[in-house]
Amino acid sequence: MPVSPATPDAPARPIPLVLRSAFGGVLMGLANLVPGISGGTMLLASGVYPRFISAIGELTRLRFRLWSIVTLVVVVVAAVVAIGLGAGLIKDLVVDHRWAMYALFIGLTLGGVPVVWRLIDRHTAGVWVAAAAGFVAMALLALAQQAGAGEGGSDEASWGMFLLAGVAGASAMILPGVSGGYLLLVLGVYIPLLAAIDAFRDALTDDFDMNVLWDIGLSVILPVGLGVVVGVVAVSNILKVLLDKAPRPTLGFLLGLLLGAVVGLYPFQQAVPPEHGEPIKGRTVRVLADGTALLESPVEGLEAEVLDRDDYPTAFFTPSPVTVAATLGLIVVGFGVTIAVDQLGRDKPAKRDPSPTPQEAS
Repeated sequence: MPVSPATPDAPARPIPLVLRSAFGGVLMGLANLVPGISGGTMLLASGVYPRFISAIGELTRLRFRLWSIVTLVVVVVAAVVAIGLGAGLIKDLVVDHRWAMYALFIGLTLGGVPVVWRLIDRHTAGVWVAAAAGFVAMALLALAQQAGAGEGGSDEASWGMFLLAGVAGASAMILPGVSGGYLLLVLGVYIPLLAAIDAFRDALTDDFDMNVLWDIGLSVILPVGLGVVVGVVAVSNILKVLLDKAPRPTLGFLLGLLLGAVVGLYPFQQAVPPEHGEPIKGRTVRVLADGTALLESPVEGLEAEVLDRDDYPTAFFTPSPVTVAATLGLIVVGFGVTIAVDQLGRDKPAKRDPSPTPQEAS
């Protein structure tokens, strides 16, 4: 009976585990900057996902073990540093060279397939069924995300929807293949949440309007925060139980999510200027004579905002043979990086005593 992959035993090689956790944290942070890519997928690809989930589950039950704390601290710190240092660069690269970045992330994601495959240990029929279910679920979600990526939802949301948004955001951080931003789009709270954050920031930095701060704090910040706590505690503990009780089918389902996530990363697409009257993020676009795109304000009397190029709609294009070759090369590079890190950080099994056990001797 194999040891559950969710059990965070002391690693045979601590330093490589720290390096692998740092690599997974960096990828997790960068993934949060790229639409359609899941931080959980990157942790799964780097091979530290079972330890990460188990560590969260233990800490939420007030169980403190050294390697649980080390894993969480390294992953979180690396993710925060990656977001802080890479936000501008990654954003520009995705906007200007989407096909190249998506190809690289496809490779990084696919590089996790051998990692999860090895964790499964024995590939039963239940594993294959679970993997197929995970792939179908993730592929359908990816297609739904692509179909609704430009809508952004309505301009209003209830307290309960903001609570659900917090749960969805936390779940997306933990569940491989699930993009938090796209879940918010599907739930219809993307625009209300962004608008609330902008209003809260303005009230905090401009005139410190306590009425606005109090109103947004109770109606948006509080439910979202509660949802994040509920999501992290519930999802992590559910996954830990599943990984403990049924590790192979659970990892099979996660393997399917990993493969299905690639469906949402079709590389041959690019940002295109919006057309006059086109709806983006729940608002209407007005294109000026010089080509500047404005988002009409939802509130009468307020000026329209310039549409940032980051929010331009995307369209598929026919790649040239050179672009196809470069894409394949970047996929190979990404795949190789993940495999190399896995080889570096793989825990070596403990050496077995060559003397037979009493059961074997008999």
